[in-house]
Amino acid sequence: MLNVQNLSDTMQGSLWGMIEGAGIMVKFVLITLLAFSILSWAIIIYKYRIIRKMEKESAEFLEFFWHKKQFAPIYEASANYKHAPLAKLFAAGYNEIFQARVQKKENIQFGVGEIDSIQRVLKKTISNEVSRMEKAVSFLATTGNTTPFIGLFGTVWGIMNSFRGIGIKGSASLAVVAPGISEALIATAMGLIAAIPAVVAYNHFVTRINRVTIEMENFAGDFLNIVERELAREKK
Repeated sequence: MLNVQNLSDTMQGSLWGMIEGAGIMVKFVLITLLAFSILSWAIIIYKYRIIRKMEKESAEFLEFFWHKKQFAPIYEASANYKHAPLAKLFAAGYNEIFQARVQKKENIQFGVGEIDSIQRVLKKTISNEVSRMEKAVSFLATTGNTTPFIGLFGTVWGIMNSFRGIGIKGSASLAVVAPGISEALIATAMGLIAAIPAVVAYNHFVTRINRVTIEMENFAGDFLNIVERELAREKK
């Protein structure tokens, strides 16, 4: 009677035996799926870490922004929040204000045209930050959509080998059919193993990116409101 360790060793040996006994095409399919899976997990780990840093630093910057309420010291401190999209958004808006002040060569009046200019700069910055967050995430969607079909190709190829074996030997016994079926099952399993984590991670990252995007849009609106209030106060 086999104990648990012997049973595990037997199953592992059987799995590797099926992979080693697979045809060249199925092995190519398995290598392709393995490459997709490795790249997907590398992206998942990297994106999880970087988006978590973005969210953490943005929350810290937002708290500092509303606590300080003075643009100059906030701008100086924004350099410390390297991963925070809100900090980059504020720095872009502040730089646009500074350039507008310099062009007017005065520190008093600030027109509607400059407000529109700031708004365009903020929108561009939001677009750039969203593009940066979305970079490589689309590969997860590609993996989720593609790898099941690559696995299915391996499945079809394995079944074709089974029928070819039946035709050559003129027998439909288990010994003839089993090798091709095992290749088919391995390819199918590998396709799902590559696809499922990629799809789950893609949906997760899209949700978090959308949340950060909404936060940036809200912050941009608050920033413009503050600038417009200052403009109205200066005109009085």
